[in-house]
Amino acid sequence: MGLQEHRDESPVCIAFAVLTISDSRDRGSDRGGDYLVEAIEAAGHRVVERSLCPDEGALIATSVRAAAERADIDLVLTTGGTGIAPRDVTFTALGEVLDSELPGFGELFRWLSYAEIGSAAILSRALGGLVGDTVVLAMPGSPKALRLAMEKIVLPEAGHLVSQSRRR
Repeated sequence: MGLQEHRDESPVCIAFAVLTISDSRDRGSDRGGDYLVEAIEAAGHRVVERSLCPDEGALIATSVRAAAERADIDLVLTTGGTGIAPRDVTFTALGEVLDSELPGFGELFRWLSYAEIGSAAILSRALGGLVGDTVVLAMPGSPKALRLAMEKIVLPEAGHLVSQSRRR
């Protein structure tokens, strides 16, 4: 089966969880989370869960695992904590939670980012993977970076990602 056939067989409406990882954001100041919800809903998908989590490795791991284990969630998106500052522990926390990695997500995100911001793209530790059969994608907190990821990667491939991960 070819790529187009896989895409044609993919679900049309995906149920997302959006998890903002930050010590400094609350619901009123979470511009990244707001953007994700708007983009997901504008694309005809649903946001089933939206939450905030402090930059604490154990809490991140617990929150992502809980969302991924829910039967009503197809794809988990995290925003924030993917940089290299001492408080940015998302990369490390997810490394301990993911059952398998999707290295192409981070690679493609950094490649696309390079076209926009140049060599500063190396500072991003965006990553993707699977927890069980649920796709988890970790993105930066910047609304501009989120827009790039959503428009160029996540929304075009969400159905395909979900359909393929559920075949395992």
